[in-house]
Amino acid sequence: MIKITTIIGARPQFIKAATVSRAIAQQNQNGHQVTPVKETIIHTGQHFDTNMSEVFFQELEIPRPDYNLGIGGGSHGKNTGRMIEAIEDVLVREQPDWVLVYGDTDSTLAGTLAAAKLHISVAHVEAGLRSYNRNMPEEINRIVVDQLSTLLFCPTRTAVENLEKEGFPHQLTSGTRQAVVNVGDVMYDAALYYGSRALEKSGIMQTLELTTKAFVLATIHRAENTDNPERLLNIISALNQIAAEMPVILPLHPRTKQKLVPADFPAVTFIDPLGYLDMVMLEKNARVIVTDSGGVQKEAYFHGVPCVTVRDETEWLELVTAGANRLSGADIELIIEDIQQMKKLNIVNEEFYGSGQTAFHIISELQKRNIIF
Repeated sequence: MIKITTIIGARPQFIKAATVSRAIAQQNQNGHQVTPVKETIIHTGQHFDTNMSEVFFQELEIPRPDYNLGIGGGSHGKNTGRMIEAIEDVLVREQPDWVLVYGDTDSTLAGTLAAAKLHISVAHVEAGLRSYNRNMPEEINRIVVDQLSTLLFCPTRTAVENLEKEGFPHQLTSGTRQAVVNVGDVMYDAALYYGSRALEKSGIMQTLELTTKAFVLATIHRAENTDNPERLLNIISALNQIAAEMPVILPLHPRTKQKLVPADFPAVTFIDPLGYLDMVMLEKNARVIVTDSGGVQKEAYFHGVPCVTVRDETEWLELVTAGANRLSGADIELIIEDIQQMKKLNIVNEEFYGSGQTAFHIISELQKRNIIF
């Protein structure tokens, strides 16, 4: 048996972990055909309110966390330090073969550091992503986590190339305990699975009285935008202008809600954070998606929806190259122009992110590498 401890804490990680946990359950049902996997889940509490956390466990059928640390709401350093201490206690108790971490959050970094100090192998899902902007806390987290990970699960060929440029070995060789593997993107697995469930269970289109392909969906939450008053004002002002001709739906992330007065932008439809299935339903039916989220950029592509990214760089360069995504920064006129242009496009999936079987590839690699390492 292989013992895996999964570290989650933020909204996108719940979705990824749900997909891999489902693959583990399916693999275990095969009995003698595969090495069984025992998964223990640690929820750090980084996203702690009901709309950002509890509803995800309900909707996505994620196994309940074995440990809920309840750590959130503080600064990056304070949260990370408290998480390391608490995660270390759990790892000492559980003694897993692998610690599985996702993405680039403080929870990801804390889980990796705690495991590395205890000499437990780390597998990093979404390894190799780079914005090359070290002002982003996520970029620092990615770099450190990749350096300390044993298995680096890359979602794209671009991510593999980023790691190769940094000197990571592509194949396991003598003298190294690291291996880079292009497994595809587990979020594509999730988009395929939950896309069909959203059609069955979500009533958000009716609730908001929306027409398919006749509205813009926006999400704004990154600190580079929310903590910069000029950037945030420009982005929301551009959306307010677009809303004069087409509805703009903006679920308000708690961080964003603290920084603006919705009444100042009367044309925009501000709503509370959504559960995942409702969010998927809006993504599938939007004409254009405007976002600063790395995950939403990809989800737009998975659902065939043009995307405008209100950042100065993106980790998903292949989408920009393919014309499915435009970088508009926080320039009012450019945001408006890009939305108008992207409204005209139809997006074709070129399978940059695999075939939708990434979760099974991840489990297979862990089973195979467990013997090697």
